[in-house]
Amino acid sequence: MLSQVSRCLRGLLLVAALPLAGCAAQSVNINEGPREYVATDYETVLRQWTRTEQLVAFSELDNFLTATATYESWDFRWAYVVRYVQDYRLTIEQRKKLLESTLQETRLRHQFFVAIYGGERRYNDLTRPDSAWIVRLIDDTGNETAPQEITAIKRPNALERNYFPYNTVFRQAFHIRFPRTGPDGRPTISAQAKWFGLRFAGAQGNNELIWKIDDGAVEPRAPEPKTVAQTP
Repeated sequence: MLSQVSRCLRGLLLVAALPLAGCAAQSVNINEGPREYVATDYETVLRQWTRTEQLVAFSELDNFLTATATYESWDFRWAYVVRYVQDYRLTIEQRKKLLESTLQETRLRHQFFVAIYGGERRYNDLTRPDSAWIVRLIDDTGNETAPQEITAIKRPNALERNYFPYNTVFRQAFHIRFPRTGPDGRPTISAQAKWFGLRFAGAQGNNELIWKIDDGAVEPRAPEPKTVAQTP
């Protein structure tokens, strides 16, 4: 009898380790071009380009990893600059230069603002060689790309706290940059991709944050983000 109960509990725990149910994430448009944003649009655009997933093992009542990331796309950066210009009262000429330089960065690399917590804090430092997590840029065509650069944000300033409000004192924040093309010259996010994302993988499981791409056409539904916790 006890063995049957044990097996049932194990099955329930495996189910509980799957991602928590929530609203379907809005698809994103990665095309370039002018936008007509005002400063108050920033919060809406931030939500559109931000994803959060948890890696939880209820058998140990432990949160291995909660990861929140914002993809700093062309669209996001346009809204960011409009908000920044309003907050800091920049001139038209200053706005023009800032927008041009910021948008140019999107042509050079894929950049994410990432904030994580869970498990032992020291092993969540993604810049350390003994970090508990390996991060990869992935898409549904099979591309998997290592970061070009990971920069820890040791002391987030007022700008980072307010523009990325999920970055609380309990989290560790990073800028993670990936090349736009691989060694073979092919894009790291394929032009045929239906979705792209970040994968955090380690001994405790793996966690995927997915952005579904909306190109204006009818597309097959992307798979749900995977969150798998390994249990003994």
